[in-house]
Amino acid sequence: MSTTFKAYAATSVAGELKPFEFDPGPLKEEQVEIAVSYCGICHSDLSMLDNEWGFSQYPFVPGHEIVGTIVAAGDHVKKVKVGDRVGLGWFSGSCMSCQQCLSGNHNLCTDPAGREETIIGRHGGFANRVRCHWVWATPIPEAVDHSKAGPLFCGGLTVFNPLVQFDVKPTDRVGVIGIGGLGHMALQFINKWGCEVIAFSSSDSKTAEAMKLGAHRVVNSRDEKQLAEIAGSLNLIISTVNVTLDWQAYIGCLTPKGRFHTVGAIAEPISVVAFSLIMGQKSVSGSPLGSPTTTQLMIDFCARHSIAPVTETFPMSKVNDAIEHLRAGKARYRIVLKNE
Repeated sequence: MSTTFKAYAATSVAGELKPFEFDPGPLKEEQVEIAVSYCGICHSDLSMLDNEWGFSQYPFVPGHEIVGTIVAAGDHVKKVKVGDRVGLGWFSGSCMSCQQCLSGNHNLCTDPAGREETIIGRHGGFANRVRCHWVWATPIPEAVDHSKAGPLFCGGLTVFNPLVQFDVKPTDRVGVIGIGGLGHMALQFINKWGCEVIAFSSSDSKTAEAMKLGAHRVVNSRDEKQLAEIAGSLNLIISTVNVTLDWQAYIGCLTPKGRFHTVGAIAEPISVVAFSLIMGQKSVSGSPLGSPTTTQLMIDFCARHSIAPVTETFPMSKVNDAIEHLRAGKARYRIVLKNE
């Protein structure tokens, strides 16, 4: 029996999203089918829509910040069941057999045939239904507002993962570059983690809001005096922006053994003087989202500490208006589509 999913798809680069139907084929034994209630719009959706990374396929259905209810489950599904409210992010499958998967790092799966990303080579969550391997369907606690939860499964997880990976301590001082879609969630996470939070912004206009979101101090990244005042004091800096920065200035803000970590997809190389790393045993790194275990930890942490993204909601039928709102840089701070 054929099943038809209804979605919104672009048929060309940067094209308008129009109603689109497709047959997903039989449900696999370890897959779940999710009725989509909400789906966030991430800048990565825009990059894929515009084929900025060179591997988009059309027709293209965006959407990888999904919240919904499981309506069907394969015979070999575990942990979740029909009726569960779950979230789904960038990854929708992993091989479950490579060294990374077996060690719990499913987000670093090395098998191209087994690794599945929700909007690459398949259709995403700007739809009424979406499917994934049960491992990547994360149960959402009742304490989390499901209308706002979508962005947590991409943007939120992206900035939460470094806290787990690098064993960040409550006594650490952590800087966040960029008070936007990712940064505004990072401030909340790091504050509730117990750290001293320093927000970097190129504009003083966001100071009040950054403080409200969890920053203890806001540093104007264009003010050499303010940068000098915090030189050598930060254990970790997380950069959430995708633009070229004054890398050496930020490396100078790190304490010995400090780390500059980027989660922003910067197009240009990061140019750093080797001795500035060697003499203080500092490091530069990056990371993709997080594992299923880290995802569950994040959403439980949100439930415990009442953490949520700041969102604007559009009906799914107004998806093109929402896309233009994002293109214009007007999103404050994440956009969520609601299925009518």
